[in-house]
Amino acid sequence: RAIVTSGPTYEAIDPVRYLANRSSGKQGHAIAAALAQLGAEVVLVAGPNNLPDPGGVQVQAIESAAQMLAACEAALPADIAVCAAAVADWRVAGEAGQKMKKDGSGRPPALALVENPDILKTLSQLNGGRPGLVVGFAAETEKVVGYAQGKRTRKGCDWIVANDVGAGTNVMGGDDNTVHLITAQGVEDWPTMSKDAVAAALARRIAEHFGSA
Repeated sequence: RAIVTSGPTYEAIDPVRYLANRSSGKQGHAIAAALAQLGAEVVLVAGPNNLPDPGGVQVQAIESAAQMLAACEAALPADIAVCAAAVADWRVAGEAGQKMKKDGSGRPPALALVENPDILKTLSQLNGGRPGLVVGFAAETEKVVGYAQGKRTRKGCDWIVANDVGAGTNVMGGDDNTVHLITAQGVEDWPTMSKDAVAAALARRIAEHFGSA
């Protein structure tokens, strides 16, 4: 059984506006499909996106980070968790009940922000029922491998898939990706591939991991 998170999360400011990270959800959806094709029972916890649901996958549609975490916890127990979603780090402390209008001052309204739940860290550090393999993603714009290695240690996950999303890479919303798989054993630098091919390669590595366990 596998849990895959995908897409962005939307954190409401008012009924019209929201905070979010950029993400099309293409990579996460492709990973869910690839794991299902290898025979896994997959729960895809997906933020807002314009993609068709992968075949053979149970989809839980959510909007916020809190909803995503709750859906992941409800899907436990699981053998695998792949956290590919671009979860917003912050949310507004109190959502306005009505659209926030300009007041003519030329200044934006003050927004009090609070930190969102850390889904990858939460799943990685469960005292009971932790998935046997927890895989995170690190979208970086510089020092891609170094920052991702630090993230793997901080979060307590088993693997990190790191990619460069800086200007000119066209990873966000594009169809291709160049990733580095970071494990306790070292770093694997994968060539540029389509996101479907990255997903298939990652699914095979996950299958090999459990096959050799």
